[in-house]
Amino acid sequence: MSTQNILNAPSVYELKANYDLEATLFPPVAPLSEQYLKVSDLHQIWVVEYGNPQGIPMIVVHGGPGAGISSNEPRYADPKKYRIIAFDQRGAGRSLPHGEMKENSTQYSIEDMEKIRKHFNIDKWVLFGGSWGSTLSVAYGEAHPDKCLGFILRGVFLATDLAIQNLWTGMKDTYPEAWDEMVNFLPLQEQKNVMLSFNNLLMNPDKKINVPAARAFMKYDFICATLQDNPRLNAELDSDELVLGIARAFAYYSVNHFFLKPNQLINQTSKINHLPATIVQGRYDVICRPEMAYELHKKWPKSKLVFVNDAGHSALEPGTAKELVSATNEFATILEASF
Repeated sequence: MSTQNILNAPSVYELKANYDLEATLFPPVAPLSEQYLKVSDLHQIWVVEYGNPQGIPMIVVHGGPGAGISSNEPRYADPKKYRIIAFDQRGAGRSLPHGEMKENSTQYSIEDMEKIRKHFNIDKWVLFGGSWGSTLSVAYGEAHPDKCLGFILRGVFLATDLAIQNLWTGMKDTYPEAWDEMVNFLPLQEQKNVMLSFNNLLMNPDKKINVPAARAFMKYDFICATLQDNPRLNAELDSDELVLGIARAFAYYSVNHFFLKPNQLINQTSKINHLPATIVQGRYDVICRPEMAYELHKKWPKSKLVFVNDAGHSALEPGTAKELVSATNEFATILEASF
């Protein structure tokens, strides 16, 4: 696939739910601007702006890591009320170079978000992030609490050792057959440490080695992402480059403990728990277990936790999508008088 095709391809995280998503999300709007922002000698990140230039600033923080912004993610907020900034993190989506893990970490992403904020002359903004995007949103907030208006989080991931272990071995209690298929991709002698073994394969420069490994892992991840089967699973796995980019970033961040100290996010919640937060959590999310959302909520007096009882991990499941839209509407009611 050419570079141009990679940039135009949909994110593999654009899972298509079997209901009328168009009736839940706000209609798509044309971007106000699209640009590459050079953040280092190596990396350029793709940044897009939607909505009302005088609206409530919101930054959309994608998951993965490595997934990139999907076309649906900015549509959870009313473009008449919000100034929506979205970006592809280093090595993800349309950012260049694609799939690059050098100079790529949580701390670099926090610095990049600050560069974006200053580039758009934004004083404070709402952080909207799901899965890994919730992790990065909280980490950014704890680093820059004075730049945050509040948080809308979905599928909370705290990047603890237990949470990382769950990503690679824990989900087998719910999806044992899918886990077996993934693990049996590895030679028997490499199955003792699944995470390290996949990381070694994914970092191998030979596409005959890294692409099959990426497909084996991403198939497992996709099966675990939704409560109901995803009929478009195979279609979403068509792009070797996109699948490899996500799987490589996922493994690289996992083996590096997501570049966070043990229990860092929970231990530093006092820096941001005076700010409003809405946490939307699928009751049957096996990727980011509900206990993490509940633990964060208990440490955050000004947070509102909404369990969606008919959802797993994906933001595009009906109940989750509706609750996220409701959350942005509620924030707008509270904040729009200031803008």
